[in-house]
Amino acid sequence: MDPISVALLAALAGGAGGELGRQAWVGLTTLVRSPFGRRQGESAQAPAVSTGEAELVRLREEPEDAARAQALSTALAVRAAVDTEFSAGLQQWHEQAKLVRTGDGDVHNTISGGTQYGTVLQGRDFSGLSFTASTPPPPAAEGETRSTQG
Repeated sequence: MDPISVALLAALAGGAGGELGRQAWVGLTTLVRSPFGRRQGESAQAPAVSTGEAELVRLREEPEDAARAQALSTALAVRAAVDTEFSAGLQQWHEQAKLVRTGDGDVHNTISGGTQYGTVLQGRDFSGLSFTASTPPPPAAEGETRSTQG
């Protein structure tokens, strides 16, 4: 399993993603607090690795601290490597958590197909915008005249 993104963990700990982000954080907290799973033939004693709970709490206290997010990511990866039940749950959680918009991500804007005759916005997550400018008419073709009446 790939490590959980440090950026995703920090964003969720900081409250990004609205209600879905909050639910994702609660889901991770529940998963981390679950007891270590046992495979057949294993002793009842849990392996000497972090459950991830201490790292989870520390990151929640300071979500902008990248080192804390990295520590949680590492603890999750180590636990997933030794606990197959946890690994399956973490993988399922990760697939759902990746759907939460956390504010990070790439933006790829493209305009194609010739000249644009109007306002074009490129970016991501616009809000609170209003426009009052009118769109200019396209330029006249060669040999064509346009009358402008007001």
